[in-house]
Amino acid sequence: QVQLVESGGGLVQAGGSLRLSCAASGRTFSNYGMGWFRQAPGKEREFVSAITGTVYNTYYADSVKGRFTISRDNAKNTVYLRMNNLKPEDTAVYYCAARVYAAISYSPDPAWYSYWGQGTQVTVSS
Repeated sequence: QVQLVESGGGLVQAGGSLRLSCAASGRTFSNYGMGWFRQAPGKEREFVSAITGTVYNTYYADSVKGRFTISRDNAKNTVYLRMNNLKPEDTAVYYCAARVYAAISYSPDPAWYSYWGQGTQVTVSS
């Protein structure tokens, strides 16, 4: 069982920045494929970004490319999402997700991930 705990959400003005963190349990974090998703009220959960376990390949949704940066620190069992130039349409609950034994794999499909955090609210005011 893998537990994921997100932090770092909050209220920010448009153009501002936030950094989300996701701390994971387990001793083989480098084997986890990690992703960030978000869900706005009345909308489906959507892919934001992902990073592979060891090669650190990164992937982004077109809507956040150039503004968001995903990274991970395997020594700290933590994945980060740095969000710059935030827009009101980025307002959502952001979720961290993990799939084990996926060191070099990724997917934008939420069904691919086995474990989810509780989510952290990001609100961007105009």
